[in-house]
Amino acid sequence: MEVASKSPIPVYRLEDCADGFPFLITRMKGCEPMVKDFAIPHRHTGYSIDIVVKGSIHQSVDFRQHEVQAPAVMLMEPDQVHLHEMADDCEMISIYFTDQFLVSELQGVVSCWRCIFNSGVIPLNNDQLDELLSYALLIEREYESNRIRREEIIRNLLNAFIIACGRISEPVTRDNIWLRVESSQYNMARQFKVLVDQHYHEKSQVSDYAEMLYVTPGHLNDTVKALMGRNAKFVIDEKRILEAKRLLYWGEHSVKQIASHLNFEDDAYFNRFFKKHTGQTPAVFQRESREKYN
Repeated sequence: MEVASKSPIPVYRLEDCADGFPFLITRMKGCEPMVKDFAIPHRHTGYSIDIVVKGSIHQSVDFRQHEVQAPAVMLMEPDQVHLHEMADDCEMISIYFTDQFLVSELQGVVSCWRCIFNSGVIPLNNDQLDELLSYALLIEREYESNRIRREEIIRNLLNAFIIACGRISEPVTRDNIWLRVESSQYNMARQFKVLVDQHYHEKSQVSDYAEMLYVTPGHLNDTVKALMGRNAKFVIDEKRILEAKRLLYWGEHSVKQIASHLNFEDDAYFNRFFKKHTGQTPAVFQRESREKYN
């Protein structure tokens, strides 16, 4: 069953907006009619970085509300349900890219570059804003050109840009994990996180991911816990709970449909699982969250 096919949440594919190119950089102003579309809950299939240069913006991302005042940078992972309500005076530079566009360039430089995107919203001072804008303007200039090796240059500039974001976000990321020296352990934790993001709806056991990574479940669990502060099963369950919350809040699906989509044996087991992790039944969460956020 394809729950997503019935979902009212728009899913924007970068390739559809950039003529098949896996990268996009654009400028937006709150006074432009097109930005009203971003005030409707939606998802992206890629990563996004928004530099808020002027004004303010209200952002809602997976049940977290942010009142963002410039200067700031907002970072989001694929599939997060979010909306932006830009004030008329708001101006920002938005960068979008697919997972495949960057991953090979950053491996070995940043041990867990995706962790940077867990920062969410990072306030900037003027010097930090100038630093990020210097990279963004170089990227923008190259993006708008048709010169040879355009994609390679954009990829490497984006590499530097994300490392700069990570350096700025260092105080708010857990244990500065992104900056640590690359090792087999960090590589395993990174690969585990990627696999969970890809397979959480069909694979729910640590042994499933250990098999894909060619390690024992115990070794995977110990490695993930040492680096992320949570065991592997918790990470898997956390991802499944988040998607269940998204579908309960934004979608129009029965508990039985959501249980099936997330590969639970039946809706009764899903109810017990959800209540164990949230303290509420799915039905109560759906009712109370809609009352709270609407």
